[in-house]
Amino acid sequence: MTGERRPLADRPLTEPHPIRLSPDHPDRARILAAHAAALAAGEAGYLDPATGLFVLSAGFLVRRGTCCGRGCRHCPYLDD
Repeated sequence: MTGERRPLADRPLTEPHPIRLSPDHPDRARILAAHAAALAAGEAGYLDPATGLFVLSAGFLVRRGTCCGRGCRHCPYLDD
């Protein structure tokens, strides 16, 4: 998938693929809130509330225009 142009997945940018962030993840609400804030501000990403690692936002990934194939949590292209 590296650098491959693919259509966007059929889900809102605010909703990550369940493989990348499970519905029962203990920090899901905090993660989604941080992601929503980054999307609203047009930021490239946010600091993960649990780990402190920088996570790219779906908005940034859409603007980049291709899937990198690295397993991004908010990959807007992953649909399977």
